[in-house]
Amino acid sequence: MTTTAGDEHRLRVRRIQLEVSGMSCAACANRVELALNKLPGVRASVNFATRVATIDAGEGAQPDALCEAIHNAGFDAVLRKPGGKDGSDPDADHSRYLLLRLAVAAVLFVPLADLSVMVAVVPSTRFTGWQWVLTALAIPVVGWAAWPFHRVAVRNARHRSASMETLISVGITAATLWSLYTVFLGHQSTQRRGIWQALLGSDAIYFEVAAGVTVFVLAGRYFEARAKSRAGGAMRALAALSAKDVAVLQPDGSEMVIPVDELKEQHRFVIRPGQTIAADGLVVEGSAAVDMSAMTGEAKPVRVSSGAKVIGGTTVLDGRLIVEAAAVGGDTQFAGMVRLVEQAQTQKADAQRLADRIASVFVPCVFALAAMTAAGWLIAGGQPDRAFSAALAVLVIACPCALGLATPTAMMVASGRGAQLGIFLKGYQSLEATRAVDTVVFDKTGTLTTGQLKVSAVTAAAGWDNDEVLALAATVEAASEHAVGLAIAGATTRRETVTDFRAVAGRGVSGTVAGRIVRVGKPSWVAPRSGSSAMISARRGAESRGETVVFVEIDGELCGVIAVADAVKESAADAVRALHDRGLKTMLLTGDNPAAAAAVGVRVGIDEVVADVLPEGKVDVIEQLRDRGRVVAMVGDGINDAPALACADLGMAIGRGTDVAIGAAEVILVRDNLDVVPLALELANATMRTVRMNLVWVFGYNIAAIPIAAFGLLNPLVAGAAMALSSFLVVSNSLRLRNFG
Repeated sequence: MTTTAGDEHRLRVRRIQLEVSGMSCAACANRVELALNKLPGVRASVNFATRVATIDAGEGAQPDALCEAIHNAGFDAVLRKPGGKDGSDPDADHSRYLLLRLAVAAVLFVPLADLSVMVAVVPSTRFTGWQWVLTALAIPVVGWAAWPFHRVAVRNARHRSASMETLISVGITAATLWSLYTVFLGHQSTQRRGIWQALLGSDAIYFEVAAGVTVFVLAGRYFEARAKSRAGGAMRALAALSAKDVAVLQPDGSEMVIPVDELKEQHRFVIRPGQTIAADGLVVEGSAAVDMSAMTGEAKPVRVSSGAKVIGGTTVLDGRLIVEAAAVGGDTQFAGMVRLVEQAQTQKADAQRLADRIASVFVPCVFALAAMTAAGWLIAGGQPDRAFSAALAVLVIACPCALGLATPTAMMVASGRGAQLGIFLKGYQSLEATRAVDTVVFDKTGTLTTGQLKVSAVTAAAGWDNDEVLALAATVEAASEHAVGLAIAGATTRRETVTDFRAVAGRGVSGTVAGRIVRVGKPSWVAPRSGSSAMISARRGAESRGETVVFVEIDGELCGVIAVADAVKESAADAVRALHDRGLKTMLLTGDNPAAAAAVGVRVGIDEVVADVLPEGKVDVIEQLRDRGRVVAMVGDGINDAPALACADLGMAIGRGTDVAIGAAEVILVRDNLDVVPLALELANATMRTVRMNLVWVFGYNIAAIPIAAFGLLNPLVAGAAMALSSFLVVSNSLRLRNFG
């Protein structure tokens, strides 16, 4: 098949992220999303809570053109800085901006409300110039303090659209104009009859309603911004952990302090107590205790010395280290984990997509409901002021801002809290998948066990020497990255040169050493039907102890048996017990021999053990479980786990595993402690419970409140307070996740 240049262009897609300003509700986010998706070759998703537009577009797409499309929709956008958040807090800045306007509005609202009620209820208390006093108190509130709402409403009108700001602005403006007519022209209209007297002949004054709605909505927005700032606090703290400067070692032994952005691979840098390690690398000199809590959530320091790997973003507690940089900048594990959290926050759950669609049509429907409410009251013979009051209450109480915050704020808090605990969620799909998980499948080596295998015994065939067999096997296994191979390679320092190296997934490795063909791997692959009684006895003895056995074959002759032991993680049994307490079934799925797998299964208390399966066999087992109606979560760490992780309903990769496994999973568990597995499932469940609570509240609030307002049973002032309180409650409920764990 021939691929044209046009096809290649379409296949090359890059991701662009823009920071969008000016959005006030989910309807705004939906409008930005629609504007971007109208562009050819663009697929966009806009998150109202994080104010980020994530765009997948062809290589020809330019950020300036995308920003222009957003500007034409009535909003502003700039290209997001590489690496995401830089520690700034736009929500905190916005809350300070709102606080000033709220303070002025609140100070003027108190005397305005008292005076408005007095002159409306007791006309005899009206004094000369009372109209001007009311106006002087009201205009700064409904004009200057409410200006953020009016500005957005005017911008929306220019673009022939509407948002919750439109509802608020129209409500405040209508109440103000009604009140101005009443206080300045109402007494004149009593001297004449006509349609205007029929419609407007009322002594009702709504200055306090206009000002009160302004105060309550500003208060709601202020506390909402404060709460959203706290919701994003974990991510800002995570981003702030990276080092700013680094002391690079010069050839003459001196040190030069440079910005961390200038650090290159293979540079050697010095880390002292209290400093943050600037990049992933290898310790070449020194010994120190390193606080890994930034990456794993574990408070227990890890002692590292020459030859140990260290991770950027972690902190040296004591001692001095010289580290050779292996991965810098955006290539570090720390930067990758931050990207995972940000990626999770840009995605949308199905519930949020439904909420966005509802919000996009909600505002026009509210205007229609308000008009129908006013018309219904007038047709039924109600007083004009009652009709106006009911319509105003409908306008104010139905603002859909809480609808747009229900899901993304919960995800924002959960992903930040998860990062602090060493749990990185790739997106909403991972959360939604956990709701029905009933079976957790574990890999063995590196997952339930430490993965730090050691050679426990070497048995050579007649005519062969143990050291020679081990040396030949180690030479071939040195090119492998499998845990068993690494254990064999590390058991001796005797090495030769290997050529024609080949790894067969789930079976073993082969290569040519000094002209001899060497194969090392599973007995069923190396020598399924051969071996002396000594070889067979050595194999059975090791397997009965739960150890892994590999055969070594040289030039077609079985020459030795190597037994490798792996310690079970101390946390494995507790983690499995916790899953059982939650009513979940567990399974051990491994390519190891049945005896070794069974020994581990018994020790940790796993329900079912399936052993001696190849990578594709693991996929078959998971598919069989799913065919039986099981919802499966798979926990693994190696390359051979990647297909199973991708096949499972929920893939959970141990973060210190291979990049392939991490790429295939939906949840990354950075800790080696397996207690994090039930913790991750509980975090996901807690998040989904919070989202459901938020949505139930939002929809229930609107379904109940709008009819109450339409029937005139809700004062517009109370409606404004209830609307503001609704958004605040949604964000505050999401904030409870900060205390999870």
